[in-house]
Amino acid sequence: MALILGGVGLDAAFYPGNLPEFAAVRVLVTALIGATLWSYITPWGAKHVRGLTYFWVSLPQLMIAWMVFYTEGEASIYFVGLTFGISGLGTFLPLSVREALAFSAFTMLVYLLACMLRVGGVQHWPALVGQLIFIVFYSVIVVTISVYSGRWRRQTYALQTEVQRQKDELLAQNKALVEIKGQLLQREKMAAIGTLSAGLLHELNNPVNYSLMAINMAQTLPVASSDELLKESLVDAKEGMTRIQNIVTDLKTFAYQNPGDNSQRPFLLEQAIRSAQRLAGHELKGVAVSIEVPQDTHVLGDEPAIIGVLINLFSNAAHALAKAQREQPRIDVHVFQDGERLRVTVRDNGQGILPENIGRVFEPFFTTRDVGAGLGLGLSVSYGIVQRHGGVLAVESEAGAWTAFTFDLPRPS
Repeated sequence: MALILGGVGLDAAFYPGNLPEFAAVRVLVTALIGATLWSYITPWGAKHVRGLTYFWVSLPQLMIAWMVFYTEGEASIYFVGLTFGISGLGTFLPLSVREALAFSAFTMLVYLLACMLRVGGVQHWPALVGQLIFIVFYSVIVVTISVYSGRWRRQTYALQTEVQRQKDELLAQNKALVEIKGQLLQREKMAAIGTLSAGLLHELNNPVNYSLMAINMAQTLPVASSDELLKESLVDAKEGMTRIQNIVTDLKTFAYQNPGDNSQRPFLLEQAIRSAQRLAGHELKGVAVSIEVPQDTHVLGDEPAIIGVLINLFSNAAHALAKAQREQPRIDVHVFQDGERLRVTVRDNGQGILPENIGRVFEPFFTTRDVGAGLGLGLSVSYGIVQRHGGVLAVESEAGAWTAFTFDLPRPS
């Protein structure tokens, strides 16, 4: 737009007699280009950017061709303006090779028509041919620029895409590292709690044993046999202390974890299920728990880790049952032989899992609980534990009805 308006100086120098009409045309073309560029910000213009660009870049060439037609045809100095238009647009606009060829052909066509259609036609054909050759030279330069600029644009785009991809990967890795750091801190805290609780459980076991011995001795006294109230009280006290002893034993089994090859030992799966049930007893209050096992439940594995898996399944089932508010909440544990492995199913009649969530339940940090009610790590950790035992932790569910988790463990040879 600035160059078109600045051309008034050329008009005054070469064709002063045509200055008024040339100046008016320059102002009109500049206004049309400005209006076209302004239209880009409108919804209609945003949809037709390419066509509008073709329109406004052709306006200077048409204007110069009209000036050539209006003045001296092939003798007019203004053919130089056509070469400026080709080289300028080819340099500053991202033209493709096809667009550069089309724009060059359009320029030569309008120049040829301007010279041939003017009054008197072409007066000096060699001059016309020479000037067309000049335009062809500039066209070759523009096409060459478009080839290399297109290559540079593609390389730049590819580089930007690769940088963005690596940036996204780096952000994802940083996020994963932050999450892993949180898990490691949580594991350190749990390890510290485990070490502390192991010592406390040992100290707690001694007074429990002393109390049981005292109750057993009291039950042998004649007065305990003759006094029904005392006898019943001693039985209740012994039952309570025995329950404490079982909980302490379960906690000790769960606390003393020995990772590595030594953790793969034979143990009774039924006993692990009972231990997990007792340890999750607070959450299972009011829930009917049915356990069905075969006669032999010996399996090979890491007993504390499997107890942890079962505690997590019991806890999740209790949470689902609490949300569903069933009249008869229940959890069914079914153990059956599957070849050389034992398969465990823990099924509840809770609220079930929505179809859009069932594929994500084993993802780390995925949880449907309220903020602060869970980290979303239980099932992902449990999945890894079962996988370490050569099995698969699977889930089936019907939204609003039930959920069943199944995993399998190897039997000792």
